[in-house]
Amino acid sequence: MNTRTLKKSGFEVSEISLGCMSLPSEKIKAEKIIKTALEGGIKLFDTADLYQKGQNESLLGEILKSSRKELILATKVGNQWRSDGSGWDWNPRKEYILRAVEESLTRLKTDYIDLYQLHGGTMDDPWEEKLEAFELLKSQGKIRAYGISSIRPNVIRKVMTSYPPATVMMQYSPLDRRPEEMVFPALEQSDTRVLVRGAFAKGFLLDKPASAYLGYNPNQVAKFQQAIQQTGLRPEAVLIAFGLVQPAVASLVIGASSPEQVSKIIRGWKESKGIDENLIKNLRRKLPTNHYQSHR
Repeated sequence: MNTRTLKKSGFEVSEISLGCMSLPSEKIKAEKIIKTALEGGIKLFDTADLYQKGQNESLLGEILKSSRKELILATKVGNQWRSDGSGWDWNPRKEYILRAVEESLTRLKTDYIDLYQLHGGTMDDPWEEKLEAFELLKSQGKIRAYGISSIRPNVIRKVMTSYPPATVMMQYSPLDRRPEEMVFPALEQSDTRVLVRGAFAKGFLLDKPASAYLGYNPNQVAKFQQAIQQTGLRPEAVLIAFGLVQPAVASLVIGASSPEQVSKIIRGWKESKGIDENLIKNLRRKLPTNHYQSHR
């Protein structure tokens, strides 16, 4: 599988990454999914300490420990589970980040995390403090690079003016083209690269019945589905090409809950390599775009 360079980190990531939130809790089932991903050339695996209260990290660490040096491990921090397990609270404080990374390292069975991401963020956060935490962890060799996971343009602009991260994770698909307005053009001119989530729009652009999505009503979503079907190509291939054509994008982080889903994703990636860029341009012209209404 082709790779793209994260300029601020110096390492490369596969154009398709595996989002691990949907991994089955049973190790045998999860191993089959990850094995299929590895065989298909996927090298970046993305999780978070929030997922299954850390069990997702533990599962991933156990399965990947023998291949650790060949892979890119990404996880996230910032959402702290309450002691009674009733939910979580946002905690972007430096003290918490420095404590949480140790727990993630233990669960992931590794001495370092390739990409440590802030799992959210608001304008009111203590940005200097938490970005200092990431810089400290980087200097200590506990992380190789840091990123943020945010769809808020105002937050992204703020971070880019202080400690530009290696990556920004955000939604992008034909049903969510908000990054095209401001974020993609800005990041394209920088060394920060985008990790796309939601490339398949929760399956609504694959095989799910049309339903309301991000302000689009079911009829509008059905029109998006029809436009993709009319290309005559595998939907996965069209959607992967749609995301990877953006110069600011480094990788599409796509979740899977079965080996069959991973195989479809990999076939889609292979087929996407043969798609003419003009087909994607024409598709974008046909479909209405949306814009950020808040957090601009």
